[in-house]
This record gives sequence, C-alpha cells and structure tokens, in this order.
Amino acid sequence: MTKATVIGADFGTDSVRTVLIDAANGRIISAAVCDYPRWKAGRFCDPGRNQYRQHPLDYVESFTQSINQVLKQAPAGAAESVIGIGIDTTGSTPCALDQTGMPLALKPGFKENPNAMFILWKDHTAIQEAEEINAACSTENGTDYLKYVGGVYSSEWFWAKILHTIREDSSVREAAWSWAEHCDWMPALLTGVTAVRDIKRSRCAAGHKAIWHAEWGGLPPEFFWSGLDERLCGLRDKLYHTTLTANHSAGTLSKEWSKRLGLSPDVHVSVGAFDAHLGAVGAQIEPYHLCKVMGTSTCDILVVPMDEAKDILVRGICGQVDGSVLPGMLGLEAGQSSFGDVYAWFRDLLAFPLAFIKQDPSREEDVIPRILPALSEQAAALPVDPDGPVAVDWLNGRRTPDANQRLKLGLTGLDLSSDAAKIYQTLVQATAFGAKAIVDRFRDEGVPIHGIIGLGGVAKKNPFVLQTVCDVMGMPMRIARAEQAVALGSAMAAATAAGLYGSMQEAQEKMGHGFEATYTPDPDTREVYGRLYQRYRELGAFIELSVKDT
Repeated sequence: MTKATVIGADFGTDSVRTVLIDAANGRIISAAVCDYPRWKAGRFCDPGRNQYRQHPLDYVESFTQSINQVLKQAPAGAAESVIGIGIDTTGSTPCALDQTGMPLALKPGFKENPNAMFILWKDHTAIQEAEEINAACSTENGTDYLKYVGGVYSSEWFWAKILHTIREDSSVREAAWSWAEHCDWMPALLTGVTAVRDIKRSRCAAGHKAIWHAEWGGLPPEFFWSGLDERLCGLRDKLYHTTLTANHSAGTLSKEWSKRLGLSPDVHVSVGAFDAHLGAVGAQIEPYHLCKVMGTSTCDILVVPMDEAKDILVRGICGQVDGSVLPGMLGLEAGQSSFGDVYAWFRDLLAFPLAFIKQDPSREEDVIPRILPALSEQAAALPVDPDGPVAVDWLNGRRTPDANQRLKLGLTGLDLSSDAAKIYQTLVQATAFGAKAIVDRFRDEGVPIHGIIGLGGVAKKNPFVLQTVCDVMGMPMRIARAEQAVALGSAMAAATAAGLYGSMQEAQEKMGHGFEATYTPDPDTREVYGRLYQRYRELGAFIELSVKDT
C-alpha cells in the first residue's frame, strides 16, 4: 500500500471499535471490535448503586488487540501507510492519576479498587456532589460558572465524580496527584507522556464537563473549589489551564507503542475528544442540523458558526463550547440518559422466562435477539392512540433538558388490553418525546433546528424507532451511511492532525460517506402526537414534583 491511511479508535461503553481508513476518500479498509474483558464479566460495577467503573487495562489490552486485528486483515504494507491515529471515548469518564500520569489502578495497592479506575459516563454515584456544585454556583457572587453548561451541573460529569470519590476513599485522595478524562489519557499514553503537566487536554471534554471557559481563565478559580470542599484544595493547579481541539496533534507514537503496534514512530496521535462529538463529524454534521448519536443513550450535537452564535446561552443542555465539534463553530451538546437502554430493559423483562429453558439452554441466545425486531413489527402496525398509554423516558434519569439523575421512568394508562407490543410502542414514543423536548428547548432559546441526522446502533437497526422519532419531531431525518461513523470522525481528526488536510471540514468533504436513507414525517400523525406529547409533559411534571417532595 502506498496511499496514506489513518486509524480511528472509538472507545465505547462495552468495547473499542477500530477502523483503518484510506485518508484520501474515507474508504474503510479493515475494522475490528474488541470487548473489554473485565467490563464484560461485570467486574467493578454495582448497578444497585449506579456504580460503573472500567479498569485501564481493559482499554490498553482491547486497543492493542484491535489494532493488531485491523492490520492483519488489511493488505500487505498497511502498517507502513499509517500516518495518524484518532481517539474518541465516552465521557465524562475521569480517572485519578499519579504525578507521572499513570492511573492509580495500574499501581500496587489499587489494582482491585474501583475508585482508582475510570468512572464511566453512566456512573451516577455523585448525585449529591452535583447538587452541591449547583447550590454553590447559585450562591456565588459575580461569575455564573454554569452559564456555558446549561445552568445545571450533572452527576455524570468531571468535578462531581472527583468530589464523590475523594470523599468516599481517602486512599485514592491521598495518592491522586491529578485527574484526567479517558480521551486525554489515551493519547498521552500512546505518545509516551510521563508527567501530568504534559498531557494535552481536550477542549471538548474540558468545556462540556469540567466548566472550562476562556472567560474565567480556564477552570473556575481555586477559591471556588476550596470553598466547596477543602479536600479539593490545590487540585485546580494540578489539572490544566489550556485546551486543544481535536484537529491538533498530541504528539507521535512513543518507541514503546510504535513497537507494540508495529507502526512508525512518526505516526501522529490527535488530541482526544468525546465519541458523540467526533461521531457528528463523521456523520458530516452541518450548521443547525441536530446530529443524534442513537445508542444505549443519545448524545445530541449541534453546531453554529461562531459569527452567528453571538450571545446564545441555552438553558439545561450539556454545554456549548467553541471548537468542541468543528473548530470555528460553537458546539452544543444535549442528550437522553437512556434511549436504546429503554428498549433493552423491556426486552430483558419479557425474556425473563427464557432463563428457565431447560431442554435446550442454547435456544435462549437464538430467541432474545429476535424480541425487539418482532415487537417493532407488531408495534408499527398499531394505530397511534391519543388516549392510549403514556410513558416518560427517564429510566436512567434525565440528562437534558435540565439534568436530574433522581428522576425515574413513569408509565400510565395501562389496562388489560395493553399487550407487549402496545407497551413497547409507548416506550418508543416516550424516547421520541424526550428527543422532541430537547429540540423544543433549543428553539425556545433562539436556536433553529432545520433537520435531524441519525447515527449509531439504533439508527442502523430499527426503522420503527426512526419513523416514530421523525413523526414526533415533524422534521426529516437523514441516516449516516458510515457503519462506524464515530470511528470515522476520529480518523478525520487524525488525518487533519497529521497535516493531510487543512481543516476538519476539508477532511469531512473528502472522507465523508454521505447518507443512506431519509425518513420524512407522516403529516397524518401530527395532531395525535401533539396530544400525546402534551400528556408526556404533564406526566413528566408530575413525576418531577413527586421527586422534589420526597
């Protein structure tokens, strides 16, 4: 192979997906998916406490394995053609580090300690700490530190998770020199960084999850954090002041990683970013088109040219950050804490009896994957009833608008005729209404939405869900053709960081895969969905009020 290639590595919730891509046209040459072995075994997690932790060795081992598989599948000479590696991860997924930048879980005495590991995005153990941060910001005189993150800090984010961990575990608090997001640590690891101060920090992660903004000189000042809890004293100065967008190079492969991966030490590693943001890049996001990364949860990404952004401040979202998606544009993030997880929960609920199949236990694996497709087929044939059951989609709390992880799913209006297909239809409608609530918030705050772009597992597998979302939104939805749009976005960042393209937008133009389908709204459903949506909002208000009263 003589053409330049790039590697995109997408660290998801369950696995790392790696693609080798022709940098000239975006063609996928080879791909591999490797599960995290410890995570798959359920280690270090406690769902009853909403505790979800991942061991750094899961990342290291799975990444190495996936690169080896990708290069083995590719034509001869593939390794010599690679000029860049792009990294995206879930987030906020921070970890405690020692002074050299090593996660504590890789050190003696901490290898089995969940608090010394990466705290996954879906970990909600820090609800109390998030509420304290919100209270401190509401009473702070002068600067409103939350105005660029929607006015509400979430338990899913950086500072809340740190504060909870150092309160819960004095051994981690005493051993931790600093902290880093997964998307910052991986490029640092690959480029041989041996001091925390040398880690290149992601603008995407810092702006959306750590309250970083140029207006107050980076992270909120020391007096704010020490006033919140004395155990945070001194941490700010051990973190970072400057950040970089994903089109920058974090450095080149270290000798160790060059040898381990069989790649040149001249290979550039781009500055990391979150999966949804680079997924939007890979799906060819454009201004005022909401890009929905539809998987276990959703992350909704929007870009607005900086010269048009002016004084936009959208309440209740997950932040608005200059360059977090495309440099030169304001990136805005929203999302739903559970989306595909709602459907999987219902599927598993229905599948409970299958666990007792005794004649042929292997049949369980054959049946379970067919449950959701069968339910989708039956639910699609049902009429949309404005007086039928209604649910809210907060099975894993509410991410946006207005983060509140204490909220739960609610389901009302069931009777003896409510069979599995009807309940499934109701749950799908609930997730679509949750998506509409996000669009409504953007519009209420003066940000127009002209269309929807869908990508991710649900977007590829479930036409019933997509049509329901499209009908509820009342807008067309284009589905990205790329099978691995998120990894493709990371590859675009890698090609730009390696100097092949002058901008991420140019990389999008050259490497993009376009769209494979367009869903259009059914005008006959507009009125009935309008009535159901109003009932959704009323049920949600009732649930929120009941939570406040407890």
